[in-house]
Order: sequence, then C-alpha cells, then structure tokens
Amino acid sequence: MTQLPLQAVLFDMDGTLVDTERLWWEAVERVAAERGRPLGETDRPEVLGRPVEHTADWLAGLTGVPAGELAAALHREFADRVRGGIVPRPGALALLDALARERIPIALVTASPRAVADTVLEALGAGRFAVSVTADDTVHTKPAPDPYLAACRALGVDPAGCVAVEDTPTGVTSAEAAGCAVLAVPSLVTIGAAPGRTVLGSLEEVTPELLRSLLPHRLRVMSWNLWLGGSKVDDHRAKQLKTVLETGVDVVALQETGGTAAEELAEALGWHHHRAGENLGVISRYPITARFGDPEVGFYGAAGVRLRIGPGREIDVWTAHLHYTPYGPYEAAFDGLGAAELIDHEGVRLAQMRDTLRRIGESAEEDVPLVLAGDFNCPSHLDRTEVDWPVTRAAEEAGLRDSFREAHPDPAAAPGHTWSPIHPVHEDGSGRPEPQDRIDYVLHRGLVVLDSRTHVSGTPRPWPDVFGNDWPSDHAAVITTFAVPRRG
Repeated sequence: MTQLPLQAVLFDMDGTLVDTERLWWEAVERVAAERGRPLGETDRPEVLGRPVEHTADWLAGLTGVPAGELAAALHREFADRVRGGIVPRPGALALLDALARERIPIALVTASPRAVADTVLEALGAGRFAVSVTADDTVHTKPAPDPYLAACRALGVDPAGCVAVEDTPTGVTSAEAAGCAVLAVPSLVTIGAAPGRTVLGSLEEVTPELLRSLLPHRLRVMSWNLWLGGSKVDDHRAKQLKTVLETGVDVVALQETGGTAAEELAEALGWHHHRAGENLGVISRYPITARFGDPEVGFYGAAGVRLRIGPGREIDVWTAHLHYTPYGPYEAAFDGLGAAELIDHEGVRLAQMRDTLRRIGESAEEDVPLVLAGDFNCPSHLDRTEVDWPVTRAAEEAGLRDSFREAHPDPAAAPGHTWSPIHPVHEDGSGRPEPQDRIDYVLHRGLVVLDSRTHVSGTPRPWPDVFGNDWPSDHAAVITTFAVPRRG
C-alpha cells in the first residue's frame, strides 16, 4: 500500500487564511441588529461558512425584510470591513510560502463573492494561487462539493490527492463530499475529528510534509474465483502467482480455493492468509489481526479478516461465494422468465447475502472501512435495470457500494462481465450464446474508489480446450484500487 502523492492544497479563505470570519459575523450582526433582530451564539451555524445568499434568506425569514435588500446590505458591510484591514491567520503566509517553494499548486475556494475574494487575493498576493473559486463561480456553493470539484478540475488534479484546509463545519462538509482529505483549523465553531479529517489549533506548525501525511493510502483489492482451485488448467498455481504479482494487488478475496490455495499462495508470496473451510480464503501482504465468520464454512458462505495496513489504519475484508442455482441469466435467456419469477428464485442467494451482512454487522467497527468481495452468482440491479435483483440490492441497502459501478456508472459503456471468459457458447452443445454477466463484485463502505476493472490475462481458449490457458479460471477477476482515509 502506497500513499497518494500530494497534488494540490485547497484553502478556504474566511477564517482560514485571513481573519475575516470575525468580520463577516460582525457584518451580519450589524445588519440584523439594525432590523430589530440581535444575534446570539445559536445563530452562528446560519452565518459562519455560509454564502451571503443563504444568510440573507435566513435573515429574511426572521425579519420580514426582502432577501435582496439584506444581501446588498451584507455585501456592503462585509466589504467595508475587509477593506479596513485584512489580517492573515497565524502561520498562513509561512505555509503558503513553503508550498510555493515545493511547487505544490494552491487554490483558494471560498463561499464569499468574487469582489470580496479579489480584495483578499490582492492583499495576500494573487500570484500565490493557481486557481480561485468563489460563490459566483458555481451553481451550488458550500456545503455542496461543487466549489472544491471545480477547483480540482481547473488544476487538473484528483480530489483524492488534495488536502483542503477549512475552518467551519460547512466548509468541511463541502471538501469531504468532493473527496478531499481535510485539515480543519476551527476559528469560531468547534469541529470534531473523523476518518480522513485532522483537526489542529492553528496553521503555525503545519508544513508541506504534514499535509502529505494526511493523504489516504492506496489499497488494491482483487476478487477472484479460482475455479476449483485452478485444477482445470496446467501449472495453475504458478499462473495464479504470476497474476497476483503482475497486477500489483495487496489483498485477494478467494473463492473455490480447492482447500489449500490460500495457504500455498501466501507461502509463496511471503504473505498472510486466512483459510475458511474448503472453498474460501483471503491472502494479504498485510498482517491479519482478527478472523470472522465460521472457520468451517461450507462450499457457499462468507468469511472475513481484519487487516492492519499501517499505523492507525485497519480494514475488514470479507470473501463470499453464493449458490449458483437457479441461475437467473439462464432463466431469463433460455426459459423466458419474467422479473417477478427471477426475483422469487433468488431466495437462496438472498438468504446467504443476508446471513453474510448479519455476520459483518456483528464484527464491524464504526471507523474501520469494509470490503465485501466475491462471486455472488447473480447480476446486479445496477446493470440489468429491468429486474431489481435482490442480492445486490440488499447489500446496497446495508450501506455497501459497488466499486466497479462507481468507477464505471454506465453499464452499456462498461458492462464489466466476469462470467465467462471461457464460455462464449453454452456448454450443453446447443450452440446457444452463453449469457455474459457481471456476477463477481468488490463492494465497500468507508473507502474512496480510485479505479476498478476486470482482469483476464492472455486470450483464454474456450471450454473444453482450456488446459493450456494462461488464465487459470472460468471467471474474470475484479480489481479495485481504493484510497484508504486516515482515522481521525
């Protein structure tokens, strides 16, 4: 697992780089008091970190004064105060200079209007910032992710490789929704720590190296059905090892291990492993600190492990294999069953998925991310929308996200078929085309998807002439690369 490189630092303005949060509060206090509505501490969430329009609408509801009139008054009061004296926050200029020396791109991302932002930029030195995004530049401003996403697009960077520096809960929500790591330096409102978020008292001790340390690490997970341990293909263990090494994966959730595959692969790689029954296993380059599920699980079922992937970083990885009959794509293509019957016939797999989700719930910890990978032997409701396939739907309702479909939202453009690279036609000799479907998955909770793809090495010959294939399985593997956030 490697740490993502720091691609850019995205700074909020008011209360983060300059001490304007206090000026904004004073401006709103003045406008509200003049209209008969003094403000108190409980009003701060409607003011701090909010765009002018939000606060104007809120005050309009309290005072009966038209929002447009209030917005104009707020603009005037705030601009007068900003022109009267901009004071950089402690450590702000030193940090900007340090980032410039290391040629790390900097953006300003603010909920203030362009006129105010330009005044601040002039005072700080507009040349320090490669990009500036204001409330006037996006349809939706903070707490929506739009401003941070716009800044990343303008810089040509990935949000997962950026640190956003914020001082309000509103700004933190915006940056986290965009997928950035967050350094919170609260000014007037308390902000709690959370995964992917670090809270410090000021910018005075912040360095580029510290900002780099806040970025998530990259973790690559594979789901792979080995097809009866790989025994249908010659020299299968060596071919399996070659696949693991060439793909650069960190963790492999295995199904159809043939009993010994997890142990033998891990021993050859110098990795850690968990064997569950005769069919399931997990191999990992990272230490296993806990094992979950029934260690003697049958051919179908699920098993999990907790991995320590770095200081302060753990992740739970589960592997699952669900029953293959009755197989929905056959019933749809060959038997002409309709949606209601297809859903009704998913009962066995649905019960197995619910049992898996129950076991996951019993072992899960709130701040430990989760991966559930495996051969579910059924299509996804995200792919075949004419049928609300209940197995993947149940996982989604339990809070799990489909990493492949996150990376490739359009099933027509990226079908992601995993069944089957060796079965172009049905094996009953009829010559009927084999239904091709995505039935292997890498689901997750609490992670950021950087990439996901299916994988088959070489060009496998079709069944039954498979003995010499480079690819030792009848399924394609699924490989997802995640960003793993720091624990708060």
